[in-house]
Amino acid sequence: MIKKWYFYASLVVIITFLSLGFIPSDHETKPWFLIEKTDGSEYIFPSKEKEDYPKITNVPFTGNRLIGFKEAVAFKESQGQYRLVNTLGYMGKYQFGSKALRAIGINDNKAFLKDPALQEKAFLTLLAKNKWILRYEIKKYEGKIINGIEITESGILAAAHLGGAGSVKNFFKNNGGRHFRDAFGTSLKSYMRDFAGYDLSFIKADSDAKVND
Repeated sequence: MIKKWYFYASLVVIITFLSLGFIPSDHETKPWFLIEKTDGSEYIFPSKEKEDYPKITNVPFTGNRLIGFKEAVAFKESQGQYRLVNTLGYMGKYQFGSKALRAIGINDNKAFLKDPALQEKAFLTLLAKNKWILRYEIKKYEGKIINGIEITESGILAAAHLGGAGSVKNFFKNNGGRHFRDAFGTSLKSYMRDFAGYDLSFIKADSDAKVND
């Protein structure tokens, strides 16, 4: 009787083991949405692969909107690290210099580095200020090809973040023949190209944009 019990118990174990072997190993589904906390709010990012959601509409982030723009800039600048300070002293997720921070009303660099929400607000504030400073260039050159680069509003504002609004004005003044490069060799032209085509209509131009407004 005991031998029969062992036989049937062993048979069940063997059958169970063999059954598991036929379950496909690649059965995990790719998540459509990644959730990341940045400024205290939760932003929802769909999969970066468009084919993963071909029939879905009205999702909160479609790749070419404001959140897509700022996260792309952040990855380029710091790989999204809020506490990063580079060898030239540029700070945070979006690599602000002290001069740019002062221009939008931030005077405490240490507090800025410790405050992700402040960094997010600073980025949007600087966009609003640069959008005002470069409003004529945006209106005049958007949609044109200059020195091989298709000019878009988001490309102009990304370039201003890299080299300042004055460098962007100089670029257009010289028809793209002279352009800024930072200390690491990153060119203003590359930012105009790489960050082209985002919809930044949400950002309102503001001549006196300050973080605490």
